[in-house]
Amino acid sequence: MKVILIYDIETIEPNDQKRLNKIRKIARRYLYHVQKSVFEGDLTEGQLYKLERAILEIVDKDRDSVIIYKLPDTVRWERIILAKRSFNFDNNIL
Repeated sequence: MKVILIYDIETIEPNDQKRLNKIRKIARRYLYHVQKSVFEGDLTEGQLYKLERAILEIVDKDRDSVIIYKLPDTVRWERIILAKRSFNFDNNIL
């Protein structure tokens, strides 16, 4: 299934940046980094379960936001890029 993960991690306190980095690192293990806080890729149900569990161990449920969109393989989807700014995430130029 196609998965899109979006997060917004609050970074007010000094330790918040560590939490943000951990969430980003977990997401990179499973998905492709396409924008600052957006990841996408194809996962199995098992991989998605592991991703969710790993994030839930780190995220602050009262201060952070993490959203995962699941699109079944039967859904035809299309990405439309209206503007393209190059970012260097994991040495991949978008």
